[in-house]
Amino acid sequence: MTRPTGFPRADAEHDFLRARRGQVLSRLSTWLRREPDDVNIMLPFHEVVDALGYAGESRIGPRVITLDSIVGTVDRSRDFDRRFRPTSGRVRERWERLALAARRGEAIPPIEVYRVGELHFIIDGHHRVSVAHAHGLSTIEAQITVVRTKLNPTGIRYRGDLIVKDYRRLFLERVPLTGHARASVIMSDPWDYAQLGEHVEAWGFRLMQDEGRFTDRAKLAQRWFDEEFTPVTGMLRQADLVGDRTDAEAYLWVAAERYRLIRTHRWDDDVIEALRSRRH
Repeated sequence: MTRPTGFPRADAEHDFLRARRGQVLSRLSTWLRREPDDVNIMLPFHEVVDALGYAGESRIGPRVITLDSIVGTVDRSRDFDRRFRPTSGRVRERWERLALAARRGEAIPPIEVYRVGELHFIIDGHHRVSVAHAHGLSTIEAQITVVRTKLNPTGIRYRGDLIVKDYRRLFLERVPLTGHARASVIMSDPWDYAQLGEHVEAWGFRLMQDEGRFTDRAKLAQRWFDEEFTPVTGMLRQADLVGDRTDAEAYLWVAAERYRLIRTHRWDDDVIEALRSRRH
């Protein structure tokens, strides 16, 4: 908060103008650095939950939360940027009224948020959060509803991150890995999850044909991880074929190359050597 002049109303007006100026300068800086368009956009709550998969919710009541943990909103993404600076003069009247109340030391009611992992999304209280940021505060009181999701929200920073989460959720519905296996299969490119899902399903189909009996998705997923993914990625590491990829990315690459170059589904030393000689 800037030093008060002794005229709270004038100070509140200056607070708003300073916040607007900061938002405009941030947009200009983003454009000059050629950063992605979503770097200053709040995360939409419903898109996040859809990407992660809704699993339930519970209300835990009032808590003090950090302002930096508030990254998104339910329905007001156009009025404020990622740092809750006003994006236009449309919110000015209410914003300055709250800033004036804060400068006079009046009681401000808690905001309402959804909590997803360590992230918070505003249901009600956008102006209060914006004013708190402008006044240099680091925390705010909030009424919290915890939303549980099928996927861990760790790694979400920008809207573009939701694509990876969404494709991973769909992959895990097709290939329901659990525990260590689930954590071990990671892709950077969301499209790779779709390709890997098709590959695992094809592997499972061939397995059921060979054994002459039906196996459900959960058991097939675990068998693929134990009998195919783990030994193959072990061979790839020994053959120095992983590089800067994740194990899953390396597996998908060599599985596709194996069939394209050698027309086989088997794995042995001859296959690995053929792939090694063609990797460049």
